[in-house]
Amino acid sequence: SSDVVITMGCGDACPFFPGKRYLDWKLEDPAGQGVDAVRPIRDQIKSLVKELITTL
Repeated sequence: SSDVVITMGCGDACPFFPGKRYLDWKLEDPAGQGVDAVRPIRDQIKSLVKELITTL
């Protein structure tokens, strides 16, 4: 079971799990973008995951 639910801008469309902590990561949608545009998004996710780990 998870303690934290990460969403990425889905708002009310995301399923709700009672009793969980929610974080909404505002990330640019990589769909249709080239590798050079996606790499910064990947790096942002990596940074957010590292930060999250320090809080668990």
